[in-house]
This record gives sequence, C-alpha cells and structure tokens, in this order.
Amino acid sequence: MSEPPGDIVLDAATLRVLAHPMRLTLLEHLRQRGPATARQLAAYYEIDSGAASYHLRRLSDGGLIEEDHERGTRRDRWWRARHRSSVHQPADSDPAERQDSRAYLNAVLLAYSEQLRRLAYTAPLLPDDWYEASVFSNYTLRLTPEELNEAKAELAAVIKKYRDRDTTTGVPVALQLHAFPLLEPNDPEPNTPEPTDPEPTDPKPTDPEPTDDA
Repeated sequence: MSEPPGDIVLDAATLRVLAHPMRLTLLEHLRQRGPATARQLAAYYEIDSGAASYHLRRLSDGGLIEEDHERGTRRDRWWRARHRSSVHQPADSDPAERQDSRAYLNAVLLAYSEQLRRLAYTAPLLPDDWYEASVFSNYTLRLTPEELNEAKAELAAVIKKYRDRDTTTGVPVALQLHAFPLLEPNDPEPNTPEPTDPEPTDPKPTDPEPTDDA
C-alpha cells in the first residue's frame, strides 16, 4: 500500500474540522491503512455507523479525504486520505487561530491516548521480530524553549530521512514524539525566582499617650 501524496498545512478551517478526536482517528486510519468504508470504520472503532458517516463527511468537506470512486459501489462509499500527514506549527499560526490551535491539540492528545489504550492489548501479541524492534520510552530533559525547538528540528530531519525512502517495502509504523514542559497550570515559569516576603521594618516610634496632670 502506497502512502497518500504530500502533506497539508492546517489552517483555521481545517483546525476546526480536526478538533475532534474521532475525526483525527478516522483520518489517521485512512492514511495508515488505506481506503475504507464508514461501516468498516464503525465496526473497527466500535462506534455507530451514522456517526462514522457524519465524521467522514466533515473530513471530506474540509478537503482532508475524498471518495475512492474506483472502489465505491452503490451500497458502500469508500473513502481515502488526500494527504500523507498534517502539519501545524503553533508558532507560525496567526494569533487569531490560537484558540483553534489549542482545541486541535486537545483532540490530538485524546486521539493518541485512545490509540495507546488499544495498543496495550495488542502490543504483547506482536510477532517476536516486531516486538523486539518496537520501543516505548520516556525521557525527561531539562531544556529551554529554544533548545526544544532545536531538538524538534533535528528529530524532524531524522524522520524525513526515512519518510523519503522507497515506500514499497515494509509496513506502516506509528512513530509518536511528545515533548512538553512538566508544568501544572499554576506553576511559575521555569527559572523564575520565587516571590519573597518583604524584609520586616522597625515600627515607627509613636508619641506617648497623653496623661492627666497630677
């Protein structure tokens, strides 16, 4: 199975379309596993076929998938992905798209977490060669935003090397890289000094209370 051609840079409209974890899941399925029908996808992900059809239509309206007329029949509509992957760089997006960008990120994380949940049941059953070649790692680094951007660029170059090879061999392999600061919403920014209490000062002397003359 060959990959869909090219990548798509997500704009505000496509960010809104993909701000739903099931739409992301269906889109990635078509990209990784090839064309499918709504009924097949509904059965695979255990959702209602009407819901699957609705999400596929939204993806189609957004220009992310299209009908595969060579496979389609009067009974079933087949769908295929139009692009190999989605590209979204929050730093390059318009500030007006920031809310759409964050909603998209939320959907991405929910979709990935569901994929990992399903993987928990299938990974132990992999053939020995694939089980031994798989990797599930978690690293903690201490970086600045600039260093993280540098690391992202280096990792992207490595991935590009393998994506640009001949794709007629091998099977689809999901490679996920997550990099985010370990901060809670109310945590201070890294390297920000903790606020300190002001130094205590001596109270000003006060005049003595007046007394009655003896």
